[in-house]
Amino acid sequence: MQSKIEQQNKVASIMSALDYALSSTRITTEDLPKVLENKIYEIADVSKSDLIIYDLEGNYLTSNKAPNLVAQKKVKSPILKLVLDGVKRVDVDSYDKSIDANKTSSYMLLTNNIWEPIGVVYLPYFHTDSTYFAVLNRYVKYILVINLLIVLLSVLISWIISNHLSKVVSRFSQMVNKITLFDKDLKPIRYYQNDELSPLVKSYNKMILQIQDQKERLRFIEKEDAWREMAKQVAHEVKNPLTPMKLTIQNFERKFDARDPEIYDKVKKMSATVIDQINLIASVANAFSQFAQLPQKNNETFDLGEEIESIVQIFAGEKIAVRGNMNKIMIHMDKIFLNRIIVNLVTNAKQAASQDRELMIVVDIEKISKRIKISVEDNGKGIPKNMIKRIFEPNFTSKNSGMGLGLSMVRKMIEDYGGDITVQSEENVGTCFTIFLPSNI
Repeated sequence: MQSKIEQQNKVASIMSALDYALSSTRITTEDLPKVLENKIYEIADVSKSDLIIYDLEGNYLTSNKAPNLVAQKKVKSPILKLVLDGVKRVDVDSYDKSIDANKTSSYMLLTNNIWEPIGVVYLPYFHTDSTYFAVLNRYVKYILVINLLIVLLSVLISWIISNHLSKVVSRFSQMVNKITLFDKDLKPIRYYQNDELSPLVKSYNKMILQIQDQKERLRFIEKEDAWREMAKQVAHEVKNPLTPMKLTIQNFERKFDARDPEIYDKVKKMSATVIDQINLIASVANAFSQFAQLPQKNNETFDLGEEIESIVQIFAGEKIAVRGNMNKIMIHMDKIFLNRIIVNLVTNAKQAASQDRELMIVVDIEKISKRIKISVEDNGKGIPKNMIKRIFEPNFTSKNSGMGLGLSMVRKMIEDYGGDITVQSEENVGTCFTIFLPSNI
C-alpha cells in the first residue's frame, strides 16, 4: 500500500521497464504474450505490483498472475476509449471490501518502438487512509519542528536585543547615580555614541539645564526673602532697646533741674540705662554677625565620643548620658564647630525641661555604614506641632528672649560638613534632634 506520489513513481518505473523490453524490434499486439513471457514476471517482482496487459479492444492478453486469478478479463469501454483517445493515464478509484482498502486502478497505453499502440497496461494499487495520515503526520512534524526553531530563534534574538538594551540602560543608570540634584554644579552627561541611549541622554541633559536655571532662580528668590526677613528681624531687635532709651532721655530732659542735689545720681542712673540698651544692641549685632559668617574651620581628627563627653561636662548638675555603638568613632572636623552644635542642642534641651519630672538628656553616637549619627534626646516639654516646621528658621524662637539664631547656626554648620539635621518631638513627652554626618575617616 503506497501513497499517491509513490504510486506515480512506480507507474513511471514500470512503463519505462516495458518500453525497454519492447524496444529491440517492432512488436505487434499478437507478439506481446511471447515477448513478455518471462520479462513480465521480472518487472512485477521488481516493482512489487501486479501487472496485467490487454489488447486494443480491452481483452486480456497476459499477466504476472495465473489467468484464473485475474478477476478483470476485459477493460470497460469508457475507460478503454479514454486510453485510446490519448489520455496519458486513466486512474479509477474504488473500494475493496474484502481487504478493507481503497483501490486505484491505473490504465496506460502501451506502444512499440515506433510509437504504435499495441496494448493497454493495467496496474492495480491498494492503499488506506492511514497512509495519507502518516504522510500528513510527517509533514506536520516537520512544520512543528520548523515553527519550534523559529520560536527559539525569535526568543534568542529577543534575548540578545533585551540584553543589549538592559546593558545600555544600566550604563545610563550608573551615570545618573553619580549625579545628584543637590550638587552645587550639575554637569550634563558626556555621551558620544549614537545608539538607543543617545535620546535618553539628550533628554536628561536638557532636564539638567532646566534644573540649573530653576535652581538659580530659586536661589535668588531665597536669598532675597532671607535678607528681607533678616532686615525685619534686625530692625525689630534694634527697635526694642531704642524705645526705652528714647523714653529715658525724654523723661530726664523733662525733669532736668541743674539745682537738684540728686542730679548727679539721676545722670548716672540714666547713663547706666542707656549703656545697657546700647550693649543689648551690640549683642544683637554680634549675634547676626556670627550667623552671617562662621569662623574659619580648623579640622582635625579625634574621637567623637570622647570629645562630646568633654563638652557636656560644662553642664554640671544635669543628668546627661553619652552612649556609642563603638568604642571609638573617629571624625575629621573642627572641634569648635562640634562644641557649638552640641552646646546649643543640650542648652535647648535644658531650657525645655518639664516641671513634672526630672530632666534626662541622652546623647547617642552611632556609626552606620559610611555615616555618623548623633542624636540628642530629652524628656522635656516638647515642641508644639505648629512650631516644629519653623524650628530652623533664622528669626524663629519660642522663648521670651534670644534672637532665634541658635538652631539656624547649628544647621548651617552641619550642612557645611555635608550633613543634615532633623527633629522629632511630642508635647509633654520630649524632643529628639538627629544629626547625620558623612564618615570622612
